[in-house]
Amino acid sequence: MFMKWRTADLSSKGAAPKRGKRAALIVLGAIVAATMSGCSLLPAETEEEVLPPITPPTISKKPEYEVRTETLEKKVSGSGKMMSQREEKVYFTLDGMHIKELNVKPGDKVKKGQLLAVLDVESVEKEIRAKNLQIRKSEVQMKETLRKRDEMDPVEFEESTIAFEELRQELADLEEQLGKATLTAPFGGTIIAVQVEKGAAVKAYDPIATIADTSNLVVAATFAKEDLEKFSAGMKADVDINGAGKVAGKVKVMPVAQASGSGSGSGSGEGSGEGGTPPAKESLDKYVIVSLAKLPKGVERGTPLTVSIVTQRTENAIVIPVSALRSIGSRTYVQVVESDGSKREVDVEVGQQTSTDVEILKGLTVGQKVVGR
Repeated sequence: MFMKWRTADLSSKGAAPKRGKRAALIVLGAIVAATMSGCSLLPAETEEEVLPPITPPTISKKPEYEVRTETLEKKVSGSGKMMSQREEKVYFTLDGMHIKELNVKPGDKVKKGQLLAVLDVESVEKEIRAKNLQIRKSEVQMKETLRKRDEMDPVEFEESTIAFEELRQELADLEEQLGKATLTAPFGGTIIAVQVEKGAAVKAYDPIATIADTSNLVVAATFAKEDLEKFSAGMKADVDINGAGKVAGKVKVMPVAQASGSGSGSGSGEGSGEGGTPPAKESLDKYVIVSLAKLPKGVERGTPLTVSIVTQRTENAIVIPVSALRSIGSRTYVQVVESDGSKREVDVEVGQQTSTDVEILKGLTVGQKVVGR
């Protein structure tokens, strides 16, 4: 009995720890399962939004400029072109005729007296032939009248004489028309324009062609009225010729003042037919004429250009940018940057001013720094 009890007791003691471990595992599993099932029942958490870092705005620093010295120039500019000192439009004085021959084209070189164009005057030639025959008949009658002069009434004789002279004058007028049917060059030069075509009907004084002496070119420019008052003949000029570059020159002639309303009428250069007026010549009087030290090669009449004239020049001027200058009422001042970075206002006196810089006559020294706007 003793042995059996001991054995049984030992077996129960050995089984107890195993049951305890199993129970602990069961409890642990239940807790895990409960936890997992509980988590699955909770709503999914939303992800937290990631915001970008906020950078505080930086205050822009105003520009700073160093007070400097340089040569300051004030200029006026005008536009113009190369022009010939002698230029004319040629025309016929006969009206209602047609061009029979046209012997030139733009760019042709011509000599003085060279034939440029001829009108078709066949009808005039027929009239001349008929008038000659009529005069021959009248001469026979006039001889008879002279023989009978003493027998004729003085008034009748005078009328016969006048009629014969009228025929002769009509013939002279027709022959004069023949002389006007040809157009020749008034001087040697270059044909720069032809305004008609062969066969075209022309009116009296309508331009047929334009001839210019291209061997004698000058710079001709126009300026604003207020700028003309700032310079005079003899002053230096810089001429920028299109395609040829800059050339030094000198103002030779100032434009002639024109009265208001002048230049109308024939100033267009176009004839108005019968009773018209000759086309106006291209005048240099309204231009500023600039003489060049040397005319560049390849420059032709009509080449566009720009003329600049220095009206005021200051050497070693103390200057700052215009943007650094400030004003309140009658006060003109700048902000000067001190060595420690601080700024102070300084009143200044200004002189010459260009589109970008202003001269400081009083208040600043070279090397200081001023604040722009």
